[in-house]
Amino acid sequence: MNAPLIRDDWQAAGVAQLDDTIALRRAIHAEPEIGLHCPKTTSKLKAALAGLPLEIHDSTSTTGFIAILRGGRSGAGDNTRTVLLRGDMDALPLSEDTGLPFASTIPGAMHACGHDAHSAMLAGAARALCARKDELPGTVVFMFQPGEEGHHGARWMIDDGLLNVARPDAAFALHIFPNAPAGVFVGREGPLLASTDTLIATIRGKGGHAAMPHDCIDPIPVACEIVTALQSFVARRIPVSDPAVLTITQIHAGSSHNIIPDEVKLMGTLRTLSDATREMARAAFHQIAGNIAAAHGCEADTRVEEGYPVTFCDPRATAMIRELSQDISGERGWTTMPAPMMGGEDFSYVLREIPGAMAFMGVAPEGSDPRTNPPLHNVKMTIEEQVMAKGVAMHCALADRFLNRGFD
Repeated sequence: MNAPLIRDDWQAAGVAQLDDTIALRRAIHAEPEIGLHCPKTTSKLKAALAGLPLEIHDSTSTTGFIAILRGGRSGAGDNTRTVLLRGDMDALPLSEDTGLPFASTIPGAMHACGHDAHSAMLAGAARALCARKDELPGTVVFMFQPGEEGHHGARWMIDDGLLNVARPDAAFALHIFPNAPAGVFVGREGPLLASTDTLIATIRGKGGHAAMPHDCIDPIPVACEIVTALQSFVARRIPVSDPAVLTITQIHAGSSHNIIPDEVKLMGTLRTLSDATREMARAAFHQIAGNIAAAHGCEADTRVEEGYPVTFCDPRATAMIRELSQDISGERGWTTMPAPMMGGEDFSYVLREIPGAMAFMGVAPEGSDPRTNPPLHNVKMTIEEQVMAKGVAMHCALADRFLNRGFD
């Protein structure tokens, strides 16, 4: 007989952990840290876990760490499983404008992507699961990770060998979403989020007087032609069934109204949902920029800085989240995304090695319109803190469900 889909008391455990989870979230929110090294945040999280039956293993490249809970029924047979739950902890380089009493006290830094809530919910889940240690038939790995916002924190922790301390059989993560109703979980199987590469090009010509362009090789119209050609490439060469977004976001050139510069610098982003389209678009960027520059007597130096892989959700793991979300939040507790988002997420590094899934959790503040709420990465972004009880419950339910039944 299969174990129950969700323990009746995981929801109660989430509620019981709520006050401590809110307090921890607010403490982290008030002192945001950016990048791979977040020592104050790490200290707050370790303090919240102090005294629990956890093995702590620190990252050597970051201030991240994993905490391992070995259940009382672990090692009972060959079918013992291990599950990883992840929460990120770093902030964004933004100046907060929420007016909250616990708003950021650090100029130019803000938790505008919910990582304060992610790590606080994961700590709450660790406390709740530790309280039921003897009932768990396997191992839970809690991954507290900095450097998600463009710093490849998950990759660094994987390179440090932390996935191999207790190799997971499945991995899960939650991400808050202020533009979905509070308590609703949102996700999809397959590609959830895009790969994220940075495109950089320097177009070199021959500068001179703006009144005598015939004596120069003006790189500015060449750069403009490259930008237009890149958009045409996406529109005419990329199949709509396997899309790409290629956006040039920066053009830097010149020093005066009457001087043709020697060079123009372009920068942008490439987002794709498959390795095949990613490689095709990367090659086209080099080819288009180089050939258009050469046709006008210029030179083009092009570079692609590799970003995150596609965030790919295993269908079995997504189905598990969907089933549990309806137990936690009712029949309307799950929404299937009709299409992937073209944002990126470095949990993709974990999912590239371990089958699993990420899902969004709606946190629209009470009385707000989710459709018009300030979105992620906005200086006014806020959340409904009461919903974090559901996030704690979901983490616990996922661990319990997988350790007892796997993906069955």
